[in-house]
Amino acid sequence: MEKIWLKSYPEGVPAEINPEQYRSLTHLLEESFQKNAAKPVSVCMESWMTYGQLDKLSATFGAWLQSKGLEPGARVAIMLPNVPQFPVTMAAILRAGYTCVNVNPLYTARELEHQLKDSGATAIVVLENFAATLAEVIDNTQVKHVVVASMGDLLGSLYGRWISFAVRHVARIVPPYKLILTGGRTAISFRQALAEGSSKPFKSAPSTLDSIAFLQYTGGTTGLSKGAVLTHRNIVAAVLQAESWFTPALTRIGDVSKTNTIAALPLYHIFALTVSLLAIRWGAHLTLIPNPRDIGGFIKTLKKRPFHLLPAVNTLFNALLQHPDFKTVDFSHLCVSQAGGMAASAGTAKHWLEATGCPMVEGWGMSETCAIGTNNPVLTKEFSGTIGLPLPSIDIAIKDDDGHSLPQGQSGEICIRGPNVMTGYYKQPEENRHAFTADGFMRTGDVGIMDARGYTKIVDRKKDMILVSGFNVFPSELENVISLCNGVVECAVIGVPDEKQGEAIKVFVVRDDPHLTEEDVAKYCQQHLTGYKRPRHIEFRDDLPKSNVGKILRRELRVEA
Repeated sequence: MEKIWLKSYPEGVPAEINPEQYRSLTHLLEESFQKNAAKPVSVCMESWMTYGQLDKLSATFGAWLQSKGLEPGARVAIMLPNVPQFPVTMAAILRAGYTCVNVNPLYTARELEHQLKDSGATAIVVLENFAATLAEVIDNTQVKHVVVASMGDLLGSLYGRWISFAVRHVARIVPPYKLILTGGRTAISFRQALAEGSSKPFKSAPSTLDSIAFLQYTGGTTGLSKGAVLTHRNIVAAVLQAESWFTPALTRIGDVSKTNTIAALPLYHIFALTVSLLAIRWGAHLTLIPNPRDIGGFIKTLKKRPFHLLPAVNTLFNALLQHPDFKTVDFSHLCVSQAGGMAASAGTAKHWLEATGCPMVEGWGMSETCAIGTNNPVLTKEFSGTIGLPLPSIDIAIKDDDGHSLPQGQSGEICIRGPNVMTGYYKQPEENRHAFTADGFMRTGDVGIMDARGYTKIVDRKKDMILVSGFNVFPSELENVISLCNGVVECAVIGVPDEKQGEAIKVFVVRDDPHLTEEDVAKYCQQHLTGYKRPRHIEFRDDLPKSNVGKILRRELRVEA
């Protein structure tokens, strides 16, 4: 197929990347650990960790895991927020020859039980704040080894102990729990596991590019979540693709190893994970934000030192903009404001550019593609309203329901092929049969249009389409328009049953102007939307339901409606 998008590539961005330069993701990690031993890899609550320390700690914890007799490729779950224990645990699992299963720490017991059972995880590292949830379900899982981490474990001797004490006894955010240790189960603290591992031998496992690195579970908003099988090749390719795309914007730093990447999005989410692994590839450092919902605390962290790469979802950009202290942040060093994980809003992008001088650059990807797919050029000066161009070594095709490619300019399902695309869903043969086309493209469920330059515009998810009197209406289009109405902070559009039209459009609006009325919004829509696209129902809300990574949950609004 003709890659029309290559003509639109920024200067210096290659058409292809070569994941074969590494034997595995483990090879990439260990090479960086050795090369950058004296450099900082992370800072969390002003406690720094070097690459050399990460190397030693991950090898020590890997030795402890190996001493438990786990079989090669065993699944080990990580149920941690953005604290230093996360990169230590992730690197240890990979170096020891096992598979990482990233778990959302805020899962309910039902969600956690499903993921542990589905993945077959036999070990888990969990922050004590969330151990009560694990205690509810552990007896129904295959988990045999539990490592319980405390918030301050790797934050220094005195300060770390104080943080752990404060979390338990001052903030009181560690619910009481009792783990069932029948059937040969063991439980140990993270610090004790490190102590035991320090006296045990460690052997870096001979993983290959085709070994499984992660089981990355999808959001599960439409039912039970599925584990995307991501190999070492998938992750290495994604890191190299991201590197080739982001590097042009970072040339003014001079040395990419000096890049400060803000890790506010949770590392268990594939978007944040891939960007963080890119920072490690560079020998750069991460600023870990354990609780990005504390916007005031987040802003205080941003003010401590220059930062260069800020990946976020639209709602996080928006939350920062709404905070009164946001204007006190120095954005002069910010090179890339990378938007992903959900559709970026034209309204938020406009206000972000005005406030920071750094355009929001929208990209698109999925858990199934290691968060990599398309992206707007990072040196762009304005918000394009598209998801950009396919990254190096990626093919994008617009196809119909039968898997046939459609003519340019015609809308259809966005399908993707490349070395970053998962091998399939874990133990889901029926899902896998439907997930890929005959010519090897993965179906994404997103409806889009590609223009003559190779830029793709998402119309919407198939399942979110609203049918109004026979006309297809896509919520994202309406949300993008309504977000530009003065006084609107954010909005969400759904279809509700209507006797005359089949479905009618309803918009939920969060406003920062109390004088904004339903009539004002309706008048704005009348000016900017054709008749059948105008909402019949307008409801003001103080907030909108969101997932733990900030996606607005239209499904919950539909259920309520």
